[in-house]
Amino acid sequence: MILGLIEQVDVRVIGLWGMGGIGKTTLADAVYKEVFPKYECRLFLQNISEKIKKQGNESLRNELLSKLLNEKEICIDTPSIGYPYQERVNNKKSTSCPDVSDPDQIDFMGVTYFGPGSKIIVTSRDRQVLKNQRAHRIYKVKELNENDSLQLFSTFAFKLLNPAVDFRDLSCKFVEYVQGSPLALKVLGSELYTKSKKEWEGKVNKLKQCAELKISHILKSSLDELDEEENNIFLDLACLFKGQAMDYVEKVPSNCYKGATCGISKLVDKCLLENKYGCVFMHDMVEEMGKDIVMRKSECPGKRSRLWSCEDMEEVFKYDKVTEFFKGIKLDVTQTGNQQFCATGFEKMHKLRYINIRYFAHTLWEPPPQYANKVDSISLPFKTLSSFNSKNLVVLILRRGNVEQLWNEDDRMDLVNLRQIDVSGNLSGAINLELLDCSLCKSLVELPCLNHLASLHHDKLHLEGCYRLKKFPQVPRHFCSLGLEITEIEEVPDSIEHLHKLQRLSLSKSEVKKVSINISKLELLGELILSNCPMIKFPEIPKSLTKLNLSRTQIEEVSLPFDSLCNLQDLNISGSAVKNVSIKLDSLRKLNLCECSMIKFPEIPRSLIELNLSGSQIEEVSLPSTLYVIFRS
Repeated sequence: MILGLIEQVDVRVIGLWGMGGIGKTTLADAVYKEVFPKYECRLFLQNISEKIKKQGNESLRNELLSKLLNEKEICIDTPSIGYPYQERVNNKKSTSCPDVSDPDQIDFMGVTYFGPGSKIIVTSRDRQVLKNQRAHRIYKVKELNENDSLQLFSTFAFKLLNPAVDFRDLSCKFVEYVQGSPLALKVLGSELYTKSKKEWEGKVNKLKQCAELKISHILKSSLDELDEEENNIFLDLACLFKGQAMDYVEKVPSNCYKGATCGISKLVDKCLLENKYGCVFMHDMVEEMGKDIVMRKSECPGKRSRLWSCEDMEEVFKYDKVTEFFKGIKLDVTQTGNQQFCATGFEKMHKLRYINIRYFAHTLWEPPPQYANKVDSISLPFKTLSSFNSKNLVVLILRRGNVEQLWNEDDRMDLVNLRQIDVSGNLSGAINLELLDCSLCKSLVELPCLNHLASLHHDKLHLEGCYRLKKFPQVPRHFCSLGLEITEIEEVPDSIEHLHKLQRLSLSKSEVKKVSINISKLELLGELILSNCPMIKFPEIPKSLTKLNLSRTQIEEVSLPFDSLCNLQDLNISGSAVKNVSIKLDSLRKLNLCECSMIKFPEIPRSLIELNLSGSQIEEVSLPSTLYVIFRS
């Protein structure tokens, strides 16, 4: 891949990008030795960032020019190398510059003056540095695969290409731990050379508790270039968010940090974070480095900023070590039995912004044996948070829980900073709530009134899949869209008229049988979806409607005079029980009668341009050539 890029005429600057210890410099050195001997002048500069710190920019630049021009004691103390030297380096040159942390470092070296045909390889942990250097190609150096990793590890641990038979399983554990990092394989392999099996086993167990210092030192250098907020974002992601959906993760820090979006992007550029299959991916060693930073702040778990260990959490509560230092908590107690955490223990956590508890209540429900390995039943260790100090809480995730009550009525002002919450309850005090996610809450029957939530946005209210939700929710009047799919809501109430800004309403797969006539007062409503509902009567709908979906309903008759719905363009009654259709609307463009039981061709308007009759019993008839017709297949 790299050799191919070298041969391309239009490629001048090649960037090698990857996390610390991944082998960027080793790869650059291999390419340099393979290809660059044919260049009239060539130079391999190691550890540019480190040398600049020790020698300074000017000293290193003078060293570079002296070697390239084969001239001793070049001394330039100006920002630019000057015209005479520019002219002399303006021929075919090659150079490799590993470990660049600032694009100005390359510019200062005078590399940009190299003539046509010159090749410059720049390695960096920061992709933005390579972009700023206008690298023609940026190649991400990837981790070694399992076989190559085992071979490299064995080279240092046994001085052989394969591990000793008795040590193979242990070797594989180390290979799994480092996840293809050549540096880590070299460090661990060298340390374990000639060691006993007992020492190997001890090292495996130690790595589970704390990161290897030599490896962490290399990785931590990427953190040195982050500001305080970016460091905090990194620690949040390492301790609390690894493996979660990226689109969700991007929303959570944005409520805690002003520069969250830029911060996450910078972490990706520095190979500290990766968007993999839509989820937050972080190398295990990078994750451990982040957790190690948090743990080194204090030996006492109660004085750390983030908590993710059930053992530490149990110690904190059992010995009353709860302090105000906690900023975020993530616990998965699905595998650790019925640990109970008293809600009163949270009272002292004044700085807490994020809490995520995944809980498996073995005593509440025992699944049948055939489903024992498949069921993901999630509960909570407490039913109320009435004594929970929520003043600085920004995010609370209790998805699919059995919480019955959040806060008491007199806690109204304790929620002024709350932005996101994933559970229903008394929300009278959540005056700044921006996101409410109750999706898939199996116990949710009714929502509290949401009228007062002026900051709640329509696309951040998630109620889909609440299949026990029976009452149409009271949502803020500024909503322009509302989705209530897969619920038990049976009626669109008279109060719908208050949602005068509503443009889209979906109740697909709900139990709606009746739609209030007041819906016709919504002058901005453009789309109404009532598919898969048991309703039998065509609803009274506003003239503003442009799209109506009544597919798979029990409606038997559709009669639309020319003056009824003057803006309707798309009508879907596929799979319904409709038998008679009479439509005289001049506005209608699309009509879907797919899989309808009717056998008589409907009365349709001349304005129609698309008609779907697939799967129906309607016989083919002569139709205008301008009409696109989909017949049964």
